[in-house]
Amino acid sequence: MEPPVRLASTGTIIHGVSVGEVLGVSTLADARLIAGESGLGRIVQRLNVMEVPDILAWVKPHELLLTTGYPLRNTPQSLGRLVADLDERGLAALAIKLGRYVDELPGEMVEQADRLGFPLIILPNDVGFDDILNQVLTDILNRQAAVLARAEEAHRALVQVVLAGGGLNEVTAEVAALLDVAVAAVDGSGRVLAAAGPADHVSALRESIAREGPPPSAPADLPGTAGRTLASVPVVAGGHHHGRIIAYSPTGAIHDSDIGILERTATVAALVVTRQEAVNAVESKYRADFLRDVLTGRAGGAERISARARAFGWDLERPVTVLVAELDPDGDERSAQDRMVNGWTAAVRRHDPRGAVAGFSHEVVAVVDAALDASRVAKDAAAALADALPATFSTGTSRRCTAPATLPEAYSQALKAARVGRQLHGPGAVAQFDQLGVYRLLSLVNDTDELHAFVRETLGPLAGDDDAENGDLRRTLQVLLETNLNVAETARRLHFHYNTLRYRIGKLERMLGNFTEDHHLRLNLTLALHVLRMRGI
Repeated sequence: MEPPVRLASTGTIIHGVSVGEVLGVSTLADARLIAGESGLGRIVQRLNVMEVPDILAWVKPHELLLTTGYPLRNTPQSLGRLVADLDERGLAALAIKLGRYVDELPGEMVEQADRLGFPLIILPNDVGFDDILNQVLTDILNRQAAVLARAEEAHRALVQVVLAGGGLNEVTAEVAALLDVAVAAVDGSGRVLAAAGPADHVSALRESIAREGPPPSAPADLPGTAGRTLASVPVVAGGHHHGRIIAYSPTGAIHDSDIGILERTATVAALVVTRQEAVNAVESKYRADFLRDVLTGRAGGAERISARARAFGWDLERPVTVLVAELDPDGDERSAQDRMVNGWTAAVRRHDPRGAVAGFSHEVVAVVDAALDASRVAKDAAAALADALPATFSTGTSRRCTAPATLPEAYSQALKAARVGRQLHGPGAVAQFDQLGVYRLLSLVNDTDELHAFVRETLGPLAGDDDAENGDLRRTLQVLLETNLNVAETARRLHFHYNTLRYRIGKLERMLGNFTEDHHLRLNLTLALHVLRMRGI
């Protein structure tokens, strides 16, 4: 036998009518619901007629299945399993005509329908299936047309908001008024960017997002049986997830037809977000170009610098400190740089709203109030970026700078502190220029071969790491120099017996010379050990 013809409207039907509403049409005025009353809210999207015994292969979710029982006339025992099988496949209800092929439904079938909340409907014998199909499908199509018309009207209104220059605040206000609910736009991290609607509802929505995070997206192709309290749809543009549009109604007044409007809202919000990103990119370039000019001494006089800085919301007339965050080698530079700029901008805004931040090709530069603890700002940025950044960065801070004219010097100090700090402490270091000491001078020597030669000539066999005993002796020498040749203190720090240390000192002097008497030699040894501490030299 040929498979049954599915009698439904063409295209994908997203919205339908409930089983309870289907029973209200005139052709079903005399129909009787005999079981599954709790399932009257199930959604009917299409109708189907059962003409073959193996109907399960041909049914789809949200169907109202009509039958005379003819396919089951020879196997009435299969009726007992039919309800469970249809419910498992997501059907809305089963409507059957009794008397011609099936006289009555088994009690087991009725009980099972009640237990599952699966509506069982007895159809009047004088009503044809074609009448039911025509009337119900017409109702579904009319509702679908109304939903589409409403969504189109909402879309036009939202697009008009954007064309008029509106942002997320205006978009959320428009959709909140259309749906009479609270609406919020959140970014990818769950931060509320804009919200509108009844004040108490907006407050409750904000609290919910802060406490539990944004709800998952509502699947628009899986209609529920009633209105929902929360609904969420993603904002996606250019393949990137920019956040969500979230609607909230404490009375559960958000229906499936509203999801389409929320999806249109998310599309319009994506336009707003990408437009703002384009504007931000241009502004960011202007800020970076100006700050680069300031830090390289090409921005003009102090008055011009101060005026342009004020236009960006920066205050460069007060005493400030320059911070440089430079990406450590071996990172994914492009993606890391973008995220680092965003992370540093957020960190500086928290500590100093009038501070200047800009991203250069390999670094981020910030100019903040000198009264702030600059290392704290750097650590705050590093902590915020710990999980989001695919690379580490080292940070250097300058001395206090009291005038715009001295900013280039402060920038040079911060950059040097970042690079020397990385050499001393490895990736992710935070160093202050004033604390670099002699390392500042050593960093000025560009000829690393000369530094290597100095280390070899001064430390001799102690210059390499290939021998554990020599490494032990180098550590002893370092502590001796740090304690100004205080033998007792050195023995205590190294947990040596006094006589053991005296023996080691003698061995060191035979290798290196009489450093306990020659202060020039001690200076050379100290410098050589400092050079060894500097990574990459």
